Amino acid sequence: MQLAIILIYFVLTVVIGVYAKKKSGTSSSFHGAGLGVIMCVAAGTGEWLGGTSTTGVSEYGFNYGLSGAWYTISNSIGVLVLALFFAKLYRSLDTVTVPGIIGNFIGKDARTVASVMLIFVMIAVGASQIIAAGTLGVSILNMNYNLSVVILGLCFIAYTIAGGMNAVGTTNIMHLIVMYGGIIIALVVLGMKVGGLDILTTKLDPGTYFNPASIGMPKVSSWIIASVLGACTAQAGIQPILAAKDVRVARKSAFITALIVAPFGILTATLGMYAKIMFPDLGNAKLALPALMMSMHPIVGGIVLASVFAAILSTISPIILAAGTMFTKDLYQRFAKHEVEDRKLLFVSRLSTGIAGIVCMIIAITMYSTTKILDIVYFAYTIRGALFIVLLFGIYYKKTSEKGAIIAMIITGFVGFFWVVWKSITGYFPIAPWLTETYAAVIAAAISTLLFSITYPAKEELDQQLKPQVVRGFGK
Repeated sequence: MQLAIILIYFVLTVVIGVYAKKKSGTSSSFHGAGLGVIMCVAAGTGEWLGGTSTTGVSEYGFNYGLSGAWYTISNSIGVLVLALFFAKLYRSLDTVTVPGIIGNFIGKDARTVASVMLIFVMIAVGASQIIAAGTLGVSILNMNYNLSVVILGLCFIAYTIAGGMNAVGTTNIMHLIVMYGGIIIALVVLGMKVGGLDILTTKLDPGTYFNPASIGMPKVSSWIIASVLGACTAQAGIQPILAAKDVRVARKSAFITALIVAPFGILTATLGMYAKIMFPDLGNAKLALPALMMSMHPIVGGIVLASVFAAILSTISPIILAAGTMFTKDLYQRFAKHEVEDRKLLFVSRLSTGIAGIVCMIIAITMYSTTKILDIVYFAYTIRGALFIVLLFGIYYKKTSEKGAIIAMIITGFVGFFWVVWKSITGYFPIAPWLTETYAAVIAAAISTLLFSITYPAKEELDQQLKPQVVRGFGK
């Protein structure tokens, strides 16, 4: 029954996505153009509500209670910062990519380097989401892992390359409804089964499960910092804002996205708390949500399972679209020897998006039996945060040079990689326990951008071309 519900949901997703192809007849519409608030919110929310916000936060809820919700609350804070300080500026620029923004303030070569790095980020995060989906297929549906990945992969690749941003936005509207609806249904059913929400306060330690800081303030602060830095350079989350029909829509949709993201973690953390009551001896907290679904009626469990897969689908689709968009706009168009007609651009966009999805699937299959994928994801997030620091220098520090920024990007990449590898080998971070890969990369980005911009000063003509755009961006 659960497998049937999931397959029906997948088919419905593909049908809706392919139907959106009618509105994606040009390369600009494929990447996103003239989007309204609902489409911006639906497409952008997928970046922040993926597999971790469901299975991951329910695991945190099982171990720590409501403080596990800080994961999505942190993401919400990051999106609020984007809405308040950068959505207006970003939308005022003529680009649909984050590397395009970097190129606008720093230079074309910096745009190219940033694009390569951010495509890597998208591939790493996409692969981790597919691994999460494949693992659910194994643990709940008793499917072969590789088969789960192939079915899921064909699903999201098909509708994404068919409809582009319109497919992402349209299907994500359905995914959001299913995600919230499925989790709320699960809370109601489980509440009736165990005796209501009051049972949580009587059977769980309030000092742990209702303490907002029980998961640890270092983890909370790290989440917030990483989310703020990441939200302002997350291509999948920012692309709908760049594609909004005007600045007002861009800012409004960012605010609404933040309001939608935050509560979801509270709901899934509560599910983890129910699992703690129902399965107190559960050996692995990662199985909290799967155990709950298996304890429900097959139809209800299937709906909840569909909500989990909806969360994963809502993230994977915009991620591979973001990778394809950056390849087409920031790499292919720049290095094309002649003006490329729109029909060919659309073909390259679809091809690169599909290849991004296939690469994610291959990585998911080859790295299923190892935990190294988590190290790769942590490294990817350090890159995203460090690039934002470089971009901040480009926006606010008029002496930032393109060569200095490029060197800083490369250095911070090596620093983040070293930190993650060191931690995976030794079990602890170099220098100090609190100096995580995020902090190390951010510090390295700030110091190296400043140092190498002084060592290699910006050319005066480049400074004159780029810096007035900052004034126009903030002055609108």
